[in-house]
Amino acid sequence: MSQESQHGKWTISDSEDEDNIIPPTPQKDLINPSIKPDLESKPDKITTLFKQEPKLSPKRNEKTKESLPVKELSAPGIASESRKAAHVKQTNPVKYESNPSPAVKRKREKEEGGWNLSSSDDEAPASVPKKEPKKTNRSPKRKKAEDKRPPSPHGTSYYKEEPADFFETNLLSKNDMYRFYLNKVTGIQKKYNTGALHIKEILSPMFGTLKESVQFNYCFDIPWMVEQYSPEFRDKPVIIVHGEKRESKARLIEQAKPYPHIRFCQAKLEIAFGTHHTKMMLLWYEEGFRVIILTSNLIRADWYQKTQGMWMSPLYPRLPEGSPVTAGESPTNFKRDLLVYLETYRAPELAEWLDRIKQHDLSETMVYLIGSTPGRYQGPAMEKWGHLRLRKLLSEHTWPLQNEEQWPVIGQFSSIGSMGLDKTKWLAAEFQQTLTTLGKSGKSFARTETKMLLVYPSVEDVRTSLEGFPAGGSLPYSIQTAQKQLWLHSYFHGWHADVSGRSNAMPHIKTYMRVSPDYTQLAWFLVTSANLSKAAWGALEKNNTQIMVRSYELGVLYLPSAFNMTTFPVEKVFPASSSSVGFPVPFDLPPQHYSNIDQPWIWNIPYTQAPDTHGNVWVPS
Repeated sequence: MSQESQHGKWTISDSEDEDNIIPPTPQKDLINPSIKPDLESKPDKITTLFKQEPKLSPKRNEKTKESLPVKELSAPGIASESRKAAHVKQTNPVKYESNPSPAVKRKREKEEGGWNLSSSDDEAPASVPKKEPKKTNRSPKRKKAEDKRPPSPHGTSYYKEEPADFFETNLLSKNDMYRFYLNKVTGIQKKYNTGALHIKEILSPMFGTLKESVQFNYCFDIPWMVEQYSPEFRDKPVIIVHGEKRESKARLIEQAKPYPHIRFCQAKLEIAFGTHHTKMMLLWYEEGFRVIILTSNLIRADWYQKTQGMWMSPLYPRLPEGSPVTAGESPTNFKRDLLVYLETYRAPELAEWLDRIKQHDLSETMVYLIGSTPGRYQGPAMEKWGHLRLRKLLSEHTWPLQNEEQWPVIGQFSSIGSMGLDKTKWLAAEFQQTLTTLGKSGKSFARTETKMLLVYPSVEDVRTSLEGFPAGGSLPYSIQTAQKQLWLHSYFHGWHADVSGRSNAMPHIKTYMRVSPDYTQLAWFLVTSANLSKAAWGALEKNNTQIMVRSYELGVLYLPSAFNMTTFPVEKVFPASSSSVGFPVPFDLPPQHYSNIDQPWIWNIPYTQAPDTHGNVWVPS
C-alpha cells in the first residue's frame, strides 16, 4: 500500500469505482485466477515520464517560449478506489530518454517509487481466500520518513501563495438565493473568482466564531487542513470522519499526532469495495450552526486549480429552550434527513452533534438532502438512499412538462465505474428511469427517447488544462473498465466552462440536471459527491425488490417548487449579480459532443503525441 520513494508524496484524489478495485494479493501474484471475473488486474507500476517540451498556454495548442525542468515520476500499485496516497517527490529530476533501454527502464522502476495508490477499503472479496505472503529475502522496511507531503508533481514551487486580494473580506459579493458556490481557482481571471469560496474563507471569522467542527471526507492532509482554519480557531475541537482501515488508518492517525484537538470517527464499510466518499462540514459557532456539503477532498490540490462546488447552508440559529422535537424543520425536511443520515454511522462520536442539530432551527433550508449509505435495502427503505431517493423526490416534488421527452438529462462527473456490457444493464435502465422522472407520471419504464448527455474531460481537455496531465490523476477512469464499455463513449461530451472561466480547471465537481431543449431552463439540479457508478448510486437486485449501495455519498437537490418557481432559468453571466434569479450552472450549455478525434481521459495509458501546458508527456507502463 504505502511505499516511500525518492519522489516523496503527492496525493491523487478519488474514485469509488468498485470494478476498478483489486483485492490485496502477494506482490508476485498480481493476477490471481481465483479472483471473480468482474475484478480487473491493475499494473504493478505506473512510470510517468515528463518530457521537456515547449510550454503550452491554457488555450489549446498555443506554444510559449517557456519550458520546465525535465522530470520523471513513477506510480506503483494502482489500487483504484482510493487513489489517494499517490506520492511524488520533486528533487533530483531525471533526464528524459525518448527510448530508454529495457534495462534502464527496469532499473528506474525498481529504484524510483512514486505515486502509491492505496485503497480506502483494502478488503478482498469474501470468495477469495487470503494468501500467506511468500517468504522472501527482502531487507526490512525502512522507517517511513516523517516529512511533509510535497504538494505537486510539478515541484515544490508549483503552488503559489495567493495574494491577500485573492480572498474575500466580506460577503457582499455573494448571491445567496441558491447558496451554491464554486471554489476559487488559482490562475484564472479575478472576476471569475468573485463570489467563489476558498476553504480559508469558509473556516474564517467571516462566517462565524467557530467553537467546534466535524470534517467528513475521503482524503485528508491533516497538517494542511489545520492550516486552513483561521489562527484563532486552530486549536478548536475537530472530529474527522473517514473510511480508512489498517495501514491507511494508522497513517491518518499518525498525521494527527501533533494535533491533540483532533479526534477520529471511522465510518463502517461493511460491503466490499465501498468507500466513505461523503464530503461535508458541520460547523458549530457561538452564533449558531452551519452545514456545508461539497465536492473537494481536504488536500491542497483539490482547492487549487480544479473546478469544485459546494452548498453552504444559512447560519442556523439556536431554538428557544423547551422547543418541541419537530421545531426547526424546513419544508424540504432537511433536518430530519440530515439526522437520519448521521444516525447511519452508528457512531458515539457523533451523538453530541445529533443533539446540537436538534437544538437549532434549520427551517430556512431550501434544498433536499440526497445521500447514499452502504447496505442492502428492501421495501420502503429502498427509497431512502441512492438513485431511488432521487427518483422519489422527483416523483413527489416535480410535475410533468410539455414535450418533456425533449428535455435532456445531463450527468457530469470525474470518475466512472463499470456500467455493464451494454446500456441496458444499468445506465439506460434503472438510472435513466430515475433521471427522467418528472412527477407521478405512472410510467414504469425508462424514457429511452430522452437524450442523456455525459460530461467527462477528453484527453485534450486534460492536456491543455492549468495542471496539465497531472490533472488526470483525479480522473481515474481505467483502461480495464473503459475497454469493456466502449458503447458508453458515444454519450461523452467535453469539459467546456467559459461561462465560469474554468474551461482549463479540470472538474472534480459532480452535477446532474434536467435541462430544456433550448438549454435556458432547468427542471432540477443536483450537486453531489456521487460519480457515475453503481457503488455510489446503488443497483437493483433480486428482480428489483432490493437495492445494494456500497458507498457513503452526499449531495443536495435543488427543485423549483421549493423556490416557488416552475423551472430555474439558467444564469448566463458569471458571477451572477446579487439580484439574479438565474441558476449558476458551472459549465457551458449545451455541452459539446466529443469530436471524431477526441477520446475520454483514461489515466493509465500513455499520452506522448503532444506535451501539456507544462511541457510534459504522460507515460504509464
